[in-house]
Amino acid sequence: MPDTPFALFDLEGAATAVHIPPPPVRHAHELRIVADANDRVAWIRERSRGITATDAAKLSSRAAVRSAAWEKLHGTGGFGGSRFTDHGRRREPVIAEWVRCTHGIEPSSLLFHAASDRRHLATPDGLSVADDGTPVLCEIKTTSRPWRGIPRGYLRQVWWQQYVLGAERTLVVWEQHDDFRPVGDEPRCRWVDRDDDQIAILVRLADELLLALRPDGVAREEPSYRSFYRPGPLA
Repeated sequence: MPDTPFALFDLEGAATAVHIPPPPVRHAHELRIVADANDRVAWIRERSRGITATDAAKLSSRAAVRSAAWEKLHGTGGFGGSRFTDHGRRREPVIAEWVRCTHGIEPSSLLFHAASDRRHLATPDGLSVADDGTPVLCEIKTTSRPWRGIPRGYLRQVWWQQYVLGAERTLVVWEQHDDFRPVGDEPRCRWVDRDDDQIAILVRLADELLLALRPDGVAREEPSYRSFYRPGPLA
């Protein structure tokens, strides 16, 4: 029987082959991250360059556009917060953890821009991705008064975030407090579905606001009122 060379490397090859995992899936909205609120300076700077969900919450009419333009151009008298906003900031991480445990939506501090216009911005409080790749959002509020329903301004904020992220649903979570002590054992919550008719109105008013903010009154981009981002599962 002829001698056969001992194929050391061939024998080890199958056992020691390095398995390289596939690259992580990148969803469409992840390609549109602008800033992270943890870098507050960069986050505020980027927010100042466009229309945020906080701005959209105020856009109830054309008259509201004029008021919002004045606020963005002249500021709000140096408002730096109050006991209510401080309470909301303290409670938000606690409520966000409740949302994560009960609904699987992770806290988020990321600022995104819309696919149709980089000046349309949103920072949802919570963000997860459904099995089909569609974002699922969460918005957290604290209130000193009981809610019979979600206030209209907050609904506008939610619809704007859905438009920017390409989401279909948002879990609105609110915690009532009495003299800054939470009422009840758990927050309350309600799902809000996407409303393209309301989004169309908000996009139109947001583009009017952007135009009002231009010193020369000329928009930088041609508005596209009906071009809303509804992504496929993956980018």
